[in-house]
Amino acid sequence: MLKHKTALITGSTSGIGLGIAEAFAAAGANVILNGFGDAAEIEAIRSRLASEHGATVRYDGADMSKPDAIERMIDAAIAEFGCIDILVNNAGIQHVAPIDEFPPGKWDAIIAINLSSAFHTTRLALPAMKKKGWGRVINMASAHALVASPFKSAYVAAKHGIAGLTKTVALEVAEQGITVNAICPGYVRTPLVEKQIPETAKARGITEQQVINDVMLHAQPTKKFVTVEQVAALAKFLCADDAASITGAILPIDGGWTAQ
Repeated sequence: MLKHKTALITGSTSGIGLGIAEAFAAAGANVILNGFGDAAEIEAIRSRLASEHGATVRYDGADMSKPDAIERMIDAAIAEFGCIDILVNNAGIQHVAPIDEFPPGKWDAIIAINLSSAFHTTRLALPAMKKKGWGRVINMASAHALVASPFKSAYVAAKHGIAGLTKTVALEVAEQGITVNAICPGYVRTPLVEKQIPETAKARGITEQQVINDVMLHAQPTKKFVTVEQVAALAKFLCADDAASITGAILPIDGGWTAQ
């Protein structure tokens, strides 16, 4: 389905990003991984994806908080593959605290990685997509692009910003064979969410099990975590020709959370 396409997925050494990388490699795409982690573990992931799926898989460790590093990553990818056909802006971090206790450095880092990085990757990847007359930009937002939760001021602000960026760019490129959409997962049990559990317990003064039952899954009427595989399947569908008329969409996959 994605043979001869090249996909760059930021924040793809674990969690949702890695699940999307796996799905795209299985569909025949060249894949560029990005993210932090142990070098040997990342190389093992890269090698496994390449050997299991017969895909060309590269890794770029660009720090998504640094515009210069992002530009070098995009330039290197285009130099090797000619175009980033599919851009998935997935990199993200989180910090949970009341706003009057929120460290300004954490605010700046979350806005830089969760929002500004998507601006930089998109502006740099679009010219080659326009020249080719085909492209897919998929922004990983969150149910928090649509609704808020206490103690997550920076994350909610960034994800609402991602929703606005998605709609704006979709309108700008609507006649050029490029779609731009945002996927809004509810709670997916990834390393990022695992880290939120004790932080939220501390912020709210409750147990970690209460965070899972009464905060996270309470928000989702299905009472189930969304799976990485479900999010990856939606991302892959958005790359298909059948999805060519889906653009500027903010797509919840949240167990009914934002239906309430």
